[in-house]
Parts: sequence; C-alpha cells; structure tokens
Amino acid sequence: MNPKESKKIAMKISNVSIAVNVLLSVIKCFAGILAHSSAMISDAIHSLSDVLSTFVVMIGIQISSKESDDEHPYGHERFECVASIILATMLALTGAGIGYSGIKTIMSGASDLKAPGFLALVAAVVSILVKEAMFWYTKAGADKIKSGALMADAWHHRSDALSSVGSLLGIGAARLGFPIFDPIASVVICLFIFKAAYDIYKDAVNKMVDASIDSQEEEMIRETIKKEEGVCDVDEIRTRVFGSRYYVDVEIAVDGKLTLDASHAIAERVHDKIEKEFPEIKHVMVHVNPCKECAKSSSGN
Repeated sequence: MNPKESKKIAMKISNVSIAVNVLLSVIKCFAGILAHSSAMISDAIHSLSDVLSTFVVMIGIQISSKESDDEHPYGHERFECVASIILATMLALTGAGIGYSGIKTIMSGASDLKAPGFLALVAAVVSILVKEAMFWYTKAGADKIKSGALMADAWHHRSDALSSVGSLLGIGAARLGFPIFDPIASVVICLFIFKAAYDIYKDAVNKMVDASIDSQEEEMIRETIKKEEGVCDVDEIRTRVFGSRYYVDVEIAVDGKLTLDASHAIAERVHDKIEKEFPEIKHVMVHVNPCKECAKSSSGN
C-alpha cells in the first residue's frame, strides 16, 4: 500500500476516534457529576486524554508519510515512534493524575463518600462497548497500513475499555454499600493506564533502536529468496525495523562462473521479488557471493 493511501486510512480512523472520544468524554463527565462517581469522572478524563493522543498520532503520521529529502535520506518513518513515545508519556501522566486523585480520596476516609447513582453504571457499560469496538476498528486499520502510532492509539482505546470495566466494578460495589470502592476503582484504572503506556513505550523504543523483525517473517523472506531462479543459497540476512517499515540486507550465493551481468540480474530479481512480496519492507540491499558448493562441484569435475 502506498504512503498516500496509508495516510488517508489513518486520518479517517483518527477523525472517527476524536469524534467518539469527545462524545464519550462529555457523556461520562456528566454521568460522573450527576451520579456522584469519582471513578466515572476519572474515566471521562481518560477518554479526554484519548483525544489529545489521537492528535499526536495524526501529527506523527503526517510527518512520517513525507518523502525522503536531503536531511532525511532514509525517510521520516521514525517520527511515528516519536509520536508513540509522546503518547505513552501523556498516557502515563494521565494515569498518575487519576491514581493520585483516587488515593487522596481513599486517605480522606469513607465517611463522607456517597454511593454513586445508577446513571454512572449505564455510562460505564456504554463506554466498555464503544471503546472495545474502537479498539478493534483502529487495530484493523493499524494492521492494514503497518502503523505503530495507530496501533498505540488502538491500545489506548483498549486501556480505556479496561478502565471502564474497573469503573463498573467499583461503582457496582459502591452501590451495594461499599462507597470506598469507587475511588479504589480510580486507582485500578491508573494501573491499567500505566500498563498500556509501558507497552506503547517499549514498542516505540524497540523500533527506534533497529531491532530485528520477527524470526518467523525473516524465515519467510529467506524461503522466498531461495525459490528465485539462480540463487544457490542465502548466506546471511540482517533486518532492522525503521518506524513502521523494515530494511533488509541479504547475502545470496550464486554460481561463481556466471558473468557479472548475469549475477547482477539475479540480485535485481531477488530485490524486486522481496519488495513486491513484503510491502512493509522499505528497501532491500542484495550482495552476491560465489556459491561454495558450485565451486567444489566444479573443482571435482
């Protein structure tokens, strides 16, 4: 998929995310205030943070889709990683604020706490269903265009769904006569948010430090190369993740008796085949070695 199509899909999903999160934030905020639920208000703040994080994702995708230039000859894909790191930081700060508020309420004692109203329960159920649907919608788009930043936003939706589950349990327990469980739910939400932030940060850092691709996919590349006519063997494959794309360096073995032009033609076919079969690969560098087995066979004759 070309960068323009990927960008179009990402922007469409991001716009839907913003609209849904703004609406949910308003609903949950009003429900939290009217039903006297600190957990639901915390959940509303979490949804509002999703709006800000989606703007970060949109900016990251906008920059990362730019063509290579003199200052960035390898392209701008790593700006998606920068966007993911910013998103993770924002998420962690949001979680810290929610956790602090919950702990502060717990420490103040349960005597002044009121049991939340039924409206808070309804808002929690609606939030769980909507945010889980948004997780799958955003994840499908991220998988399609291989976007790390969009995948981070998908998991942000999932963390919001999980936090709403915490809200639901806390509000339910509070309505059963244990009001302390409402602020406790806020602390649980905080932990879910921290976990999501950590996962997003870890994934972004791995992509920033040239981590290799999945071993299974690397083996698929190896097998594809071996099937190309003229390739005796694959001597070595080195891969590195570059934002949402991959770079591959491969050494192939060909018959040493071939002319330079013939060996180069094989290398070109391998290059084109790999980039066609694996669209997430940005570039393949193919180096040609003389086949040792062919040399032994020739000397034996």
